[in-house]
Amino acid sequence: MSVIADTDPVALADTAQSIAGNLLLIHDEIGRTAAAVDPHQVAALTTELKAAERIFVTGAGRSGLVLKMAAMRLMHLGLSVHVVGEVTAPAIREGDLLLAASGSGTTSGVVKAAETAARQGARVAVYTTNPESPLAQVADAVVRIPAAQKTDHGSTVSRQYSGSLFEQVLFTVTESVFQSLWDHDASAAEDLWLRHANLE
Repeated sequence: MSVIADTDPVALADTAQSIAGNLLLIHDEIGRTAAAVDPHQVAALTTELKAAERIFVTGAGRSGLVLKMAAMRLMHLGLSVHVVGEVTAPAIREGDLLLAASGSGTTSGVVKAAETAARQGARVAVYTTNPESPLAQVADAVVRIPAAQKTDHGSTVSRQYSGSLFEQVLFTVTESVFQSLWDHDASAAEDLWLRHANLE
């Protein structure tokens, strides 16, 4: 696309109108889907986080990125958190928790990690759209996010592309978990900030 086309007032107005409409679309889809998440399921997962000696997070693609963000927030609270696949992640063991996310609940690497964690005596908590999936069957705590799966291209649940709604609501739910843990922790923001990365 040329610079001239990009700066054409009519084209810019059309683009701005499209963006405004899509901001509302995404906002509405996130709000509707987040409101349908069962807070009792999230509370049970939060209890697992509080009870764990160490927390390991895993997910593929964008879901994995969301859980890395969640891991950072849990670290800010002073919890011991590791990202599966990083070279410094230790072996999981009894007393630990694997926190996993997969919209379909069938992502092979995530399911395998959950099965391994369970065999080692660790607890497993998952976020998924499918509570009947292989991943959910291994889990001790399941939070169902009622969003379309990424391969459900004809979904009436979301107009967004390929799992975006699941990932957006996953982020929202993980932030609500952090906020709830922080509410009960009662540490000042300045205390949490002391754990923030300082080598950037």
